[in-house]
Amino acid sequence: MPQYWLMKSEPDEYGWDDLVAEGEGTWDGVKNAQASNNMKAMKKGDQVFFYHSRTGLEVVGVMEVSEEASPDVTTDPDRWVVVKVKPVRKLAKPVPLKAMKQNPELKDLAILRQTRLSVAPVGEREWAAILVMAGE
Repeated sequence: MPQYWLMKSEPDEYGWDDLVAEGEGTWDGVKNAQASNNMKAMKKGDQVFFYHSRTGLEVVGVMEVSEEASPDVTTDPDRWVVVKVKPVRKLAKPVPLKAMKQNPELKDLAILRQTRLSVAPVGEREWAAILVMAGE
């Protein structure tokens, strides 16, 4: 059974459209121990929300982990990792951060409690609630 995650990226650096254009992306540059540990826990086939940070502040799409964690050779490969992801689908409508904060079903969502965490787990109920909010 797949696990669920959320990964943040600044759309002007690497947005949903960039991932779609590439067909598969390498999620790199994560330099936070907790976020890196979350990436190490990801398994091939896990489902991941793509969240636009800084501008947009919304969940915009669903990705799938296509390759599990490997060393991030762009930084310190002994400390940091990358995962590969593929786009699955753009959400019917984006789910803004403001709306997620107002939904009581999401009160324990990791990114609402640890706002600077760029890679976070999402519970099964939280995943379903966000999909409902997206009109799916």
